[in-house]
Amino acid sequence: MPTLTLASALNSGLRAVMEADPKVVVMGEDVGRLGGVFRVTDGLRERFGEERVIDTPLAESAIIGTAIGMAMRGFRPVCEIQFDGFVYPAFDQIVSNLAKLHYRSAGRVRMPVTIRIPVGGGIGAVEHHSESPEAYFCHTAGLKVVTCSNPTDAQVMIQQAVATDDPVIFLEPKRRYWEKEEVDPVDLSALAGDTATGAIPAARTPGPLFASRIARAGKDATLVGYGPMVRTCLDAALVAEAEDGRLLEVIDLRSLSPLDLDPVIESVRRTGRLVVVHEAPSNVSISAEVAARVTEQAFYSLEAPVLRVTGFDTPYPPSRLEEHYLPDVDRILDAVDRAFGY
Repeated sequence: MPTLTLASALNSGLRAVMEADPKVVVMGEDVGRLGGVFRVTDGLRERFGEERVIDTPLAESAIIGTAIGMAMRGFRPVCEIQFDGFVYPAFDQIVSNLAKLHYRSAGRVRMPVTIRIPVGGGIGAVEHHSESPEAYFCHTAGLKVVTCSNPTDAQVMIQQAVATDDPVIFLEPKRRYWEKEEVDPVDLSALAGDTATGAIPAARTPGPLFASRIARAGKDATLVGYGPMVRTCLDAALVAEAEDGRLLEVIDLRSLSPLDLDPVIESVRRTGRLVVVHEAPSNVSISAEVAARVTEQAFYSLEAPVLRVTGFDTPYPPSRLEEHYLPDVDRILDAVDRAFGY
């Protein structure tokens, strides 16, 4: 199996889906000649031509608006938003049009548009280059929202997302772009026909697109994260075992809308304690939804309140301060200690 970074795994997945379906078109700022700011689309223009890998003007609203029109004509556009904070000029197109057209047309118009957005901090960038806008999109009915945390998931999930007939917001943890692992290639031509759900035969993939996964088994407490924080949670679990002998179960949500919380509920019923971790601010966030639903469905299994470790309710800080803003191993383990203190 080849060893790929998360960025190159995304590139591999895009190549596979473009080979399999000539209606897949990649578009965005600098995605063609440059290969993308993070080189995720590197080489695609040379392989598929400038008619399928399109360098667009600096106009996010126009990118999404054009993609909507192309989807109506049978294409499957994959749009890149260069940085997380740049998505807001396209927000109206996404939530008012893209998310609504399938419902508004009584199912007659499908919107197979994938919007790739590098998200999160940890790379020493400035405001509007390090944000976590996932809650906006998860609140919008009609959108699917997923995020990968490792190269294997990245390669498979991007193919599944493009194969889905609903619009998918595909969040990529930019601080993890350069992390490597061995990846078993998966070609979209292996699809068994269930493209409406983005399903790939189970033996070839870590799981269906809209499913969470157990990243590390444990029995003493449950850590839930997604995107860039999955690695941080795994690091915290290693430290907890080495220092305190606690075996922490780590669950990668992967899909934020819809949420697959069955593995989380089952885990909490075994461990009795839950800590939810993400970079976004805590107010009206994914962690708030997870905490509410776990409390509703597993209240009598909880030995302590559901605790959250998140970014702060402030604009993203200057890069010199981001290490104080982002959740780290110490903050996660402090929350675990508090959960055992009840």
